Amino acid sequence: MNLSKPAVAPQKLTTVWGGLGAWNLYFLGKFLLTWTGHLNFQIVPNLIFALALLIPIAHPMLRRARTLLAIPVAVALLYQDTWFPPFSRLLAQPGVLNFSADYIIELLGRFIDWQVCALLLVLIIGYLFISPWLRLTTLTLLGFVWLSLGSLQALLPAPVTLPMASNTSGAATPVSSSGGEPDDATLNAYLDTFYKNEAQRKVEFKEPAVKPTPFDLLVINICSLAWDDLDAVGLRNNSLFSQMDVIFDNFNSATAYSGPAAIRLLRASCGQTSHAQLYKQPPDQCLLFDDLRKLGFTDELMLNHTGEFDGFLQEVRDQGQLPPPALGVIPAGLQRTYVGFDGSPIWRDRDVLSKWWQHRLNSNQPNMALFYNTTSLHDGNRQVRADGGTQPADYSSRAQVLLDDLNAFIKELQKSGRRVVVAIVPEHGAALHGDRMQISGMREIPSESITHVPVGLKLINMGDDGQTEPVHITQPSSYLAIAEIIARLYASPQLSNGQTVDWSALLKDLPQTAKVSENAGTVVLDYNGKPYVRIKENGGWLPYPQQLK
Repeated sequence: MNLSKPAVAPQKLTTVWGGLGAWNLYFLGKFLLTWTGHLNFQIVPNLIFALALLIPIAHPMLRRARTLLAIPVAVALLYQDTWFPPFSRLLAQPGVLNFSADYIIELLGRFIDWQVCALLLVLIIGYLFISPWLRLTTLTLLGFVWLSLGSLQALLPAPVTLPMASNTSGAATPVSSSGGEPDDATLNAYLDTFYKNEAQRKVEFKEPAVKPTPFDLLVINICSLAWDDLDAVGLRNNSLFSQMDVIFDNFNSATAYSGPAAIRLLRASCGQTSHAQLYKQPPDQCLLFDDLRKLGFTDELMLNHTGEFDGFLQEVRDQGQLPPPALGVIPAGLQRTYVGFDGSPIWRDRDVLSKWWQHRLNSNQPNMALFYNTTSLHDGNRQVRADGGTQPADYSSRAQVLLDDLNAFIKELQKSGRRVVVAIVPEHGAALHGDRMQISGMREIPSESITHVPVGLKLINMGDDGQTEPVHITQPSSYLAIAEIIARLYASPQLSNGQTVDWSALLKDLPQTAKVSENAGTVVLDYNGKPYVRIKENGGWLPYPQQLK
C-alpha cells in the first residue's frame, strides 16, 4: 500500500492589475485645470509618477506604503505644475511674516476660483458615477497622449537662430526667418544680447555754457499704479494725466516689486541691468541723483510711509545714495490716513507733499531734487476711521484720492511761482484682476499688465508752451528716456531764457528700450510682439497665456 502523500502544487502569488484607481481623479483634475489654463502640466514627471502608480504590487502593506509615499509626491508635483514661484523663494521673504491677519485672510480668499471649484465638483460627481462602470485608467492614459501631442514641437529640430540686431537706440531687436515659436536657446541669446547692449548705454549730464535758471525736480514714485489698473477702475482718463506735458504710452517699469523698481529709477542714467546687477556697485555716472548733485542740485528724500517693510528705506538709501528723509521717517503733526498690510502708518500724500514744499520754500538752495515714494495704493491698505479703527479701502477710492492730491499739489506749485519739473513715475501696477498665472495682487511674475505704467512729465512756471494736451511718446521706453529728458531740460538754453519750449526738439530721438522685465528668478520679455516667461532661473521659456487673462 502506497502511504506517501500526494504532492501539493506550490501556490502562485497572483496580482491583479488594478489600474490607477482613485488616482485617476487626481490626473483628470489636473487635465481639467490645464485645459482652463490654471496649470502648466509637465508631461514627463507626471507620466513617471503615473507609471509608478501603475506598477502592480501584490502585498497589501506595500501598496499602502506606496500610497503614503505618493501623497506628498502628488502635492509637490501639483505645486510644481502651478504657475507659482518655487517654494524656496517664499521662504526667502521673511517680510511675509509681517502681514496682518486681515490681509492674510484676504489673500487666501483670492486663491478660490468659484468657477473652477464648480468644474472640479462636476468632475468628482462624474467620477463617482462612472468609475464603477468604466475603467478610467484608459481615459487618463489617453489624456497623457492628448497633452503629449501639444509637446511634440519640442522633439522637432530647433529653428535656425539668427543673430540679434541692434537698433539705433542700442536695444536688442529680434531677427526672425520664420513665424515659428522661438526655442529656449533663441530667447536666452536674445536676453543676453539685450543686457550686453544696455550695459553700453549712458546719459550724459553736461554743464551748459550758460548757467540755466534754477529749477526743482520732483520725482514722484507711485507704488501700484499701471494703465491696466486705471482701466479696471475707470480712471484712465483723469485730470492729472490730461494736464501733463508729456505722457509715455509704452513705458516699461522692468520689474513688479517696489525695491527693485525704485533702484532702477534711481539708476536711470544707465541702461537696464539684470535683477542680480541691481545689488552690485553701479558703474560711474549711473546714479541719477548723483548726476544732479554734480550739477548743483541738493537731493532730498521723502516717503508717505515708514519704509520699514522689507527694508525699503534702507535699500533705497544704500543703492541710490540718498540722504535720510528730509522731515524724518515719521513727519511731525500728520495724522495717518491708511494703515498698510503690515499695520504700519501711511500718511496722506497731499499732507506730506505740502509739508515738504513749505520746507523747500524755507530753504535757500537754488536747485533741489526730491525723490518721493508713496504706497497709498498698495494692496491690503485699510482706511483709518475717526475712532482710530480701520476699515477696508477699495483701490478705486484710494486712486481717486491720490489723483486729487497730486492735482492739488501741482496747483500749489503753480501758485508758488517757482520753476519745477514734476516727473510721475510709478513703480509697478497693483495686478487688480490677476490672471491665470497669478492671483489678484500677486506680482511674482512681472507681466506686461503690471509693468506697463503711466509716466508723465509736467513743467511748472517754466514758460508757456502753448500746449492744450500732452505730447504722447508711443515708442517702447523705460528709465533711460526719463534721465535723457532731465539732462536735456537742464542744458536747454530756451528754458534759461523763459522762451517757449520746443517739445519736438526736446523729445527727438529719445532712447528706446525693449520690453524686458525681471524679478528675482523670473523674467518676462517681448519677442516679435509676443510675451514669453521664464518662471524658474535657468529654466525653460513659455508663451505667456494672454488669452487666459
